[in-house]
Amino acid sequence: MYALMALIFVLGYLCIALEHPLKIDKAASALLTAVFCWTVLILGADVILPLIGSGTAGAFDNGHHVTEELRHHLGEISEILFFLMGAMTIVELIDAHEGFKVITDRIRTNKRVTLLWVVALITFFLSAALDNLTTTIVMVSLLRKLVADQKERWFYAGIVVIAANAGGAWSPIGDVTTTMLWIGNQVTVSGIVGSLFLPSLVCLLAPLLWLSFSMKGEIQRPQVRESEEERRDPTTPFERNLVFILGIGALVFVPVFKTVTHLPPYMGILLGLGVLWVVTEVIHRGKNDEDKHPLSVVGVLRRIDTTSVLFFLGILLAVSSLATAGHLTQVATLLRESLGNVYAINIAIGLLSSVVDNVPLVAGAMKMYPLVTPEALNLAGADTAWLSNFQVDGTFWELLAYCAGTGGSCLIIGSAAGVAAMGMEKINFIWYLKKISLLAFIGYIAGAATYIGIATLG
Repeated sequence: MYALMALIFVLGYLCIALEHPLKIDKAASALLTAVFCWTVLILGADVILPLIGSGTAGAFDNGHHVTEELRHHLGEISEILFFLMGAMTIVELIDAHEGFKVITDRIRTNKRVTLLWVVALITFFLSAALDNLTTTIVMVSLLRKLVADQKERWFYAGIVVIAANAGGAWSPIGDVTTTMLWIGNQVTVSGIVGSLFLPSLVCLLAPLLWLSFSMKGEIQRPQVRESEEERRDPTTPFERNLVFILGIGALVFVPVFKTVTHLPPYMGILLGLGVLWVVTEVIHRGKNDEDKHPLSVVGVLRRIDTTSVLFFLGILLAVSSLATAGHLTQVATLLRESLGNVYAINIAIGLLSSVVDNVPLVAGAMKMYPLVTPEALNLAGADTAWLSNFQVDGTFWELLAYCAGTGGSCLIIGSAAGVAAMGMEKINFIWYLKKISLLAFIGYIAGAATYIGIATLG
């Protein structure tokens, strides 16, 4: 039974990684993997527990303890999912009002190098305020209005992927994995921003500087058709700017709300969503239903990527089943014995995230290496130096946030941002591997080296 759980998880993982060849959505594979893993666990509890040496097999009689563990994990997972759903709704609401035109209308340069830096830096900071997936969608949509040639647009889209992942790594709301670590209390807002801003910036600057010496000339902008010029805007400038300011303010306010009230982040995001809901209902109350519906929260909810939410639910539940059964504890011990230090472990996890999804990797790491409290550290004895890496804002958690967030840029399938860009622009996997992967790897290693250097000298 114990081996069967691991086999089910590996097969499920392969189905997720081979989503496109199999033509089966990864959300379906993740949900089935989760259900099968927990089913095997509850049916085989009497066999599994003696193998992990817990000595508490009796507590699992009739599956009662397994059910309690499932409820416990589901509570933690729900906090992440509700936060994501709230954030996604706010961003979609801004986009429905064309709020991002505040940014895009101000990009006027045609020079390749200048546009490269402008697009990359906007993506970097926008990703920290929104998230890397949403920012990629926004910026790739913008590139269609700025760059006519498809291959050249692919190149800029590749840089957007690197910038979005780098920007998301230093913000608690910039990437699903950093959000997971923040909600799990492994990192704090001040800790992750203070420690990862410079490494993340270096991760972006390294490939930009490399490219600045080789890119020359100007881009050709696409011609604007008359029908597009005459198209009526769905919102007024006042409505567009108001929703943009309130939406970004709601996202940025979440860490402040958590610090002041000590309530979970999803409560802060729900507060922001509620305020935006009321405001949009008020400003559009005089419009007819046909114009009002696409601009309302009710209309926007249909645009939410529910498939991604179900994928996160499935994969996080599957990982939690392995944590309950004891698989992840064994993997953690193996990594420590084979690699020896937290730097090597995290760099390996980051590179692995370019092949497989970073969400289950981070979820697994969170279960493999439990958060160490100050009390536990005082009782650690000879193991104090190792365990100190796993305190709140410890070296392991901070570097994990960086590596899992930016390592996925090395392959286009390694991050949600990359997959989004690939889908929107039909970017070829091999083309990305030849043109962008080396740049992403250079940035990844440069940023990791920056963090390790600061941590070592500090």
